[in-house]
Amino acid sequence: MTAERVLPEEPLAFIQRCVQRRQLSWTYHINMRLQGRFISRQDILGAVNTYEVIESYPEDKYLPSYLVYARIGTEVFHVLFAVDVPVEQVRVITAYRPDPEAWAIDQKTRRRP
Repeated sequence: MTAERVLPEEPLAFIQRCVQRRQLSWTYHINMRLQGRFISRQDILGAVNTYEVIESYPEDKYLPSYLVYARIGTEVFHVLFAVDVPVEQVRVITAYRPDPEAWAIDQKTRRRP
């Protein structure tokens, strides 16, 4: 069964609310990647008040998704969340530290080739 493709009215607020309420699931992909990227689940959960949506992918493969900028102290990372609005849940797809070759100095703007 495929989830219904519904966009949240306020993506950032929706994502933050789901994370704060722990209405989230961790994909196999993120579980395999976090340790090697030195980002913990606690980092992702603890940074919720710093989240900023920097890119949106409304037509992503399974569900609409949003790339989020997050910070813990001076450490910056990006998290990709897929949103499942009908069940009020987000899926944590991946997280990584932005590569300075791919991202501008603000770490929020993708460099263009």
